[in-house]
Amino acid sequence: MERKPALIRLPIIDTYVEFVRHNRDYRNLWYSQIISLMGDWFNLIASAALIAKLSGSGLAIGGIFLARLLPPLLLGPFVGVVADRFDRRKILIASDLLRTGVVLAFLLVRSEADIWLIYLLTVLQFSISAFFEPTRAALLPSLVPRRDLVTANALSSTTWSTMLALGAAMGGLATALFGITTAFILDALTFVLSAWFITRISAAGDAVDADSLSERQGGWQEFVKGVRYLRQHPPILVVALLKASSALAYGGMMVIEVTYAEQIFPIFGSSSATLGLIYVAAGLGTGFGPIVTRRLTGDNPLVMQWALLFAYLLSFVGFVTIGWAASLPLLLFGTFLRTIESGVNWVFSSAILQMAVPGKFLGRVFAFDFAMMTLAASLSTLWVGWAQDNQGLPPADIVYLLSLVPLVMATGWLAYLMLYLRRQQALSS
Repeated sequence: MERKPALIRLPIIDTYVEFVRHNRDYRNLWYSQIISLMGDWFNLIASAALIAKLSGSGLAIGGIFLARLLPPLLLGPFVGVVADRFDRRKILIASDLLRTGVVLAFLLVRSEADIWLIYLLTVLQFSISAFFEPTRAALLPSLVPRRDLVTANALSSTTWSTMLALGAAMGGLATALFGITTAFILDALTFVLSAWFITRISAAGDAVDADSLSERQGGWQEFVKGVRYLRQHPPILVVALLKASSALAYGGMMVIEVTYAEQIFPIFGSSSATLGLIYVAAGLGTGFGPIVTRRLTGDNPLVMQWALLFAYLLSFVGFVTIGWAASLPLLLFGTFLRTIESGVNWVFSSAILQMAVPGKFLGRVFAFDFAMMTLAASLSTLWVGWAQDNQGLPPADIVYLLSLVPLVMATGWLAYLMLYLRRQQALSS
């Protein structure tokens, strides 16, 4: 009986410990992710709190999120071609070093008259960041065996969630106590350390499209080849749109969360601490969901897709709970429930793409994946900001409207799975 806790712990924790211990390249990529994400959440809370303080407008708050979301969308076609054509490791290093300089420029913001500079620097920072995540996702299959892709993505998602929780809590506290200067300096330092860890990765990404390297076709032609690949493989296209389905709801919630923190549940008269707690709850949800769900589904892509159905339904329950919330703890619980779906969606859609898509197309497919996600999140963010300013809708009503998104997605996903199963049965017979 004394060994039961170890038996429960081994599959959940020790599997990931052994995986990291025996994979040097992935370990360095993982360390890089831990460091840079910590700084990112310091940056987000500092920026959002400053905008909320200088301007109570819903569109102004939404603007800072749009400035983070739009660059990956607009640069998506070019990003995918770059990720498939050049040394992926060098792309990651260059992205980190360039972002260091941009983040330090945030220190120039001193007053309300400088608010335009926040938007400009945010656009620059996330224009550079647009190259990072698709390239990292495309590099991952070169660092780990195929059988470990789900494990690697689950660990990356859990790390994102953990850093969301820790970074948000620390960022909210640091911003409230020490101001935004500390947050921006720490963010800049994290990019330097992240770049150093990436230099220790030996694999450059052997999946780079050798044909395009030798022929030097135009970037537009290579982009068209990527689009043609998605058109010829509808199931891959559907999976590449999954993150966008989730973003249609959570994009608007990013604006609503600032409103809840600033106007409804401020702590000590400040939005920073409340916003930090909301991100802690979101981090716990996105981290808890993939780990537990993977224990139930294993590495079977079809079972993963069925798990997404239940994740959509749980997200609906989470949104409704937030709408009902009359207290901060209930708001945090609803946030935890709705973000379970975000974590499951991210991990499973990424793993399925990495297992199914040829290496030479991975950069372009992931660029499309992230571009559609940012488009959906941007539209949702813009609509919520407009609804707050022009329609006078209270936050709870907007949350109820957003809850319809996961409900509709669950219905559509169920119909897709049933159609897919019938088609598979017809082919097998």
